[in-house]
Amino acid sequence: MSEEQLQKMITSRAVNNALSCAAAFEIAGELGVSPGAAGDTLDQLRIHLGECQLGLFGYKPEKKIVRPLDAVDPALEAALRAALVNDRLPCRAAWEIAERFQVGKMTVSGACETLGIKVRPCQLGAF
Repeated sequence: MSEEQLQKMITSRAVNNALSCAAAFEIAGELGVSPGAAGDTLDQLRIHLGECQLGLFGYKPEKKIVRPLDAVDPALEAALRAALVNDRLPCRAAWEIAERFQVGKMTVSGACETLGIKVRPCQLGAF
């Protein structure tokens, strides 16, 4: 995989100078590069990243669509707190927890909203 291939694939899938988080991950997987490399290329191309799979950014008009949960399962809360790094939950850990608990990514981010846990860093480098 060359940087040129990555750039070409990103620009071919971008719509209105933006690429969704899901599309960025698909491209990274197809080309065998890290999500971070895809994110760096997005920055170089000045293509905006949108529609975060955790609902944290990139939606219109609200920007953020994640909502707090009414209640958080104690086991999920324990897993979230155990995965904190410097009082923040890495995006990768959020995805792993969603898979482990067999819940959607937005459920995990909703739990974070309820518990006041910030998700950071983004696997694509958005935050």
